[in-house]
Amino acid sequence: MKSSDFKELKVWQKSMDLTIEIYSLVKCLPREELYGLSDQMRRSAVSIPSNIAEGEGRNSEKDFVRFLAQARGSLWELSTQLDICKRLNYLDENKTSVADGMIIEISKMINALSNAILSRHHES
Repeated sequence: MKSSDFKELKVWQKSMDLTIEIYSLVKCLPREELYGLSDQMRRSAVSIPSNIAEGEGRNSEKDFVRFLAQARGSLWELSTQLDICKRLNYLDENKTSVADGMIIEISKMINALSNAILSRHHES
C-alpha cells in the first residue's frame, strides 16, 4: 500500500466520521469546558485517524502496528472522556450513542487490521 492510499482504509474513513461526530458533540458541552474536556476530546478524536495515516505512511509494518496501537489508545481515551461527560450530566446516552457505537466498531477494525498485518508479518 502506498502512503497516499491510507484514505482508502475503511478504518481511517470511519475514524474521520467519528472525529466529525465528536466535534459536533463538544458543542453541547458547557462553555467552561471549552479549554478542558472539549479540547481534550477533540485532540483524542483527531489523534485516531492521524495515527492511522502516519502509521500507514511508514515504511514498516511493525511501525504501522505500533501506530494502530496508539490510535486504539486514543480511541479508548475518547471513550473514557465520553463517559466522564455522561457522569457529569453534560451529555446523555441518546446524544452519545452514535459515537459510542462508532468507537466499538473502530476498535474492532483496528484489531482486525493489526492482526492481519501481524499474521502476514509472521508468515514471511
